[in-house]
Amino acid sequence: MTHALSNRTILTCTCESTMALDTGALKRAGCGGSGAVNQLCRANLDHFRAALAEGLPVTVTCTQEAPLFSEIGADEAPDVPLAFVNIRETAGWTAQADVSGPKMAAMIATAAVAPAPFGITTLESNGVALILGRDAVAVDAATKLSEHLDITVLLLPDAQVMPPQQTRFPVLQGRIRNATGHLGDFSLTVDEYAVPAPSSRNLLAFNAGRNGAVSRADLVIDLTGGQPLFASPDLRPGYLRADPRNPAAVEALIAKAGQMVGEFDKPVYIDFLADLCAHSRNGITGCTRCLSLCPTGAIVPDGDTVQIDAAICAGCGQCAAACPTGAASYALPAVSTVADQLRAALRAWYSAGGTSAPVILLHDTDHGTDLINACGRFGSGLPFDVIPIGLNEITQAGPEVMAAALAYGAGAVALLGRAKPLHDLDGLHASIDLVSRTAAAMGSGPVSLIETDDPDTLEAALAALPRTAVSPSRSGFLAPADKRGLLVMAFSEMNRISPTPATTLALSAGAPFGQVVVDGDACTLCQACTGVCPTGALVDNPETPLLRFTESACVQCGLCAATCPEDAIILNPRIDFDAWQTPRQILHEEPPFCCISCGTAFATKSGIARVQEKLADHWMFNGAEGAQRLRVLEMCEDCRVTEIVNQGFDPHDATSRRVRTRDDYKD
Repeated sequence: MTHALSNRTILTCTCESTMALDTGALKRAGCGGSGAVNQLCRANLDHFRAALAEGLPVTVTCTQEAPLFSEIGADEAPDVPLAFVNIRETAGWTAQADVSGPKMAAMIATAAVAPAPFGITTLESNGVALILGRDAVAVDAATKLSEHLDITVLLLPDAQVMPPQQTRFPVLQGRIRNATGHLGDFSLTVDEYAVPAPSSRNLLAFNAGRNGAVSRADLVIDLTGGQPLFASPDLRPGYLRADPRNPAAVEALIAKAGQMVGEFDKPVYIDFLADLCAHSRNGITGCTRCLSLCPTGAIVPDGDTVQIDAAICAGCGQCAAACPTGAASYALPAVSTVADQLRAALRAWYSAGGTSAPVILLHDTDHGTDLINACGRFGSGLPFDVIPIGLNEITQAGPEVMAAALAYGAGAVALLGRAKPLHDLDGLHASIDLVSRTAAAMGSGPVSLIETDDPDTLEAALAALPRTAVSPSRSGFLAPADKRGLLVMAFSEMNRISPTPATTLALSAGAPFGQVVVDGDACTLCQACTGVCPTGALVDNPETPLLRFTESACVQCGLCAATCPEDAIILNPRIDFDAWQTPRQILHEEPPFCCISCGTAFATKSGIARVQEKLADHWMFNGAEGAQRLRVLEMCEDCRVTEIVNQGFDPHDATSRRVRTRDDYKD
């Protein structure tokens, strides 16, 4: 059948009568119509061609035949945008297909959200490969690859390997001290580096070794079976490793390595805005969330900010999910795109007649898609109220995404991960904990992580997942383009529509929200904190001495507390929704201190008193003349110069000289 949805043509079929279409639900969501086709990809292909002729964007509710539809579209209507969504394995081939109409409408609406463009980086490999080994397996692999790659073999010291009949490639000895780089640009430091004697007879005999040799390669093939050279080795492009005791794994590696010559496009997963980074200011370290979470070491400090190597980044997205300022944001898809998909899905769900609050299931496009398809093909399928939304990686889902789903009307959020994750999920667990705690206090949620590779276990976990009831009100806010704006708005809206709205919630250290508490007795309003605040949460007032604070902008980086010379600042991680709605709060203010000579305001009373207190015991400020000099500090800059000249004080004059002690230089 053909439906129009927001100036878009939707094409669906019964897939040879293997699934029922809830036409009533689709119609209520704005996708309704009459007349169902039975085989859109074959017998009823004319319906697709007719839709192309209309010139509107087209959504086809089938991903299996996407190559066929794309080919026809490119030939007959290259300017017509196409989108594809799978409603068969996710909704049509399920035990509850007869009531899955609202979910079908939700998924159709999700597919209509166009993702934002993303960048590409190109890695070039010329086929220069270094094979690391401990025995003859490495030499045998090198022999097979020598026709495709420029091979060098590096054997561990004391390896027992028979000399090859012909020297077709170098066979050297050495031990890797450290390694850096990626596909097309590896650099390895080698100790005990040695070349073999050409007279080696039954076993390769190596000459005396040396340390500190440097080897460069496009590919590194590790057949040592030992400790990998890189953290999260499976995520490092160009680094291939296999257990030499597993012949099948070695053969698979050889087949893969032989194809790794040429140029390879790699997505730039993270968009980074250095101006928003809260890593450091003036040599003082603040936020280190991304540095501690990156599993591949793609993020390194770079002065006051950090640097992300797009060639090494594996796209897990934990840095973007944890970044409190939005300096790092995910691009595949962008967080605003995900929020728009959630909004579209849940609006369509309720418009189609969904009477319960559905579960949003966030999954990756690799493992998660395969597992969901297996449920539809071999099991009972997903429950009728579970709406799957695919991401590149589930670890890219930050607290703003989970909170937005609940604000838009989800009864629960679940994330589908692997039974054995490819890397640590510390960032994801922190995000889940933050949203779970706040949602529980509001009567919303829950947010759960399901880690399994078994479709039956997934079905059981989703069926048992608790859901909150449908809220009498649901938010329909439009997602801001910036991540921080979405984070604040999603939590505010989740609280606004929740059954039991909260006012203030205490959070754990490291949370992206919180309060700055200033000790008024210690603060001199020197404004050092405002100079380092990366988000403008702390600002001064050029007209009068005071310190103002915007709590919704505070990311709890700690730079203000670390910079304060008086130790007058502490952080209090929390969410205070009332404070978020108020204008800037005044944390501390004092009347200005006016020059005792001309009356110009130039400092604060506490600041002048603090300086006088520190200098009171210095020899220059002792006695009657010292007291007169101490009064000079109560003058503005211009009057101070005039007074010093009039006093005629010269600290280098012979009459002023005396034996100095360590106490003279303490302050």
